[in-house]
Amino acid sequence: MALPTQIDERLAALGWRASEVEERFVRGAGPGGQKINKTSSTVWLRHGPTGLEVRCQRERSQSANRELAWFELVGKLAARVRAATDAAIDARETERRRTRQKSHGQKVRMIQAKKHRARHKSQRGRVRDE
Repeated sequence: MALPTQIDERLAALGWRASEVEERFVRGAGPGGQKINKTSSTVWLRHGPTGLEVRCQRERSQSANRELAWFELVGKLAARVRAATDAAIDARETERRRTRQKSHGQKVRMIQAKKHRARHKSQRGRVRDE
């Protein structure tokens, strides 16, 4: 069975291929009676490189479940790529904030705090043995 072009395009945009996905049709489980128990309408997809799994049994039709499962898998892959990109951006931003120069106000406040602490410490006396 061929995939809809929309799914192929989304996979290509993410840098993955449909051939990396293992696709199985299995018997369903749960309520639904004889129809669910006798037909293999449930679709199970597993993306090999990432290990993501999707199982879809929403509809009675195997082809409808297949399409829904592929859309769900592509959505999960996109979320994973987006999370990795966001993490890299966050790390760069954290490093930028950590290494940037202090503002004039921050420097003034820092010096005032140091002077205050020095005055406080200067009032301490040395411990003398008597």
